[in-house]
Amino acid sequence: MKVSKEVKVGILTVASIALFIFGYQYLKGRNLLQDDRNFYAVYDNVEGLTKSAPVTINGLRVGNIDDIQFLDSSGRLLVSFHVDGSFNFSKESTASVYSTGLIGGKALAIVPNFSSDGPIAKDGDTLSSKIDEGLQGKVMDEFLPLKDKIEHLITTSDSVMSDLHKTLNKDTRTSITNSLAEIEDVLREFKGISRNTNQILGDNKEAIDRTIKNLDKTSSNFAVMSDSLAQIELAGTIKSLETSVGKFNNLLDQVSNGEGSLGKLMTDDKLYVNLEKATRQAEELLQDIKLNPKRYVHFSVFGKKPGEYEEPENRDR
Repeated sequence: MKVSKEVKVGILTVASIALFIFGYQYLKGRNLLQDDRNFYAVYDNVEGLTKSAPVTINGLRVGNIDDIQFLDSSGRLLVSFHVDGSFNFSKESTASVYSTGLIGGKALAIVPNFSSDGPIAKDGDTLSSKIDEGLQGKVMDEFLPLKDKIEHLITTSDSVMSDLHKTLNKDTRTSITNSLAEIEDVLREFKGISRNTNQILGDNKEAIDRTIKNLDKTSSNFAVMSDSLAQIELAGTIKSLETSVGKFNNLLDQVSNGEGSLGKLMTDDKLYVNLEKATRQAEELLQDIKLNPKRYVHFSVFGKKPGEYEEPENRDR
């Protein structure tokens, strides 16, 4: 069968239009070959949500925004979107607008309500709406307290700098400059002292070395002497000393108890009295001999007899 050129042109035109419509809808995120379901959500503010924005479930893109238009004179907005039929969710699920990034746009997320036993959402249902702050909102929540702290820090820094400027007046700055100059002079003098010390140590290096060697030798000799002292048998010496002390204590005990001559002399009163009497008599004898020597030593050629004994007048009774 022969097809005319007009039919071929018509068929080609219809196919081009159909392909154009399919491609246009596909670029908008809608596949005409799939059985999509249309849903709605009402918002007071869509926070920058635009047509063709993605619709996600648990982060997976399942559709797009079809249209956004005013619902009534109060300014509420009706958002129309479609979702493919591969995933069913409850009618009580939430359509939440969220930010896709810090500098990205907005998207619509369907938050399924798995805990509900309600009916499955069908084509044409209106879902409850919600505005999620998202990452940008969380960043702003974290940044606002930090912003207040930064402002307080800047204000405090300004006050500190102002007080510092008032404190560092002309006289104070002059005093600080003079102090720094004096510190520099001290450091310069200390540097000179250090240089002189190094020179002295360098000039007397040999003497210092000899002194250190002598100290080492003295330490060695002291160590040898310590070893010799440690080797002396002190136990025998201490034992002999203890024996001598014991004997001396025994001697003292005997004296205290009146034993022996020394003990009797120390404790016997009669012996003391007799000794005292004998001493007195010896003194009297020596005195009488001194006063009357002829009575005890007599020498006479003619045989003259000695006189009678006369008791001395100063005799103590």
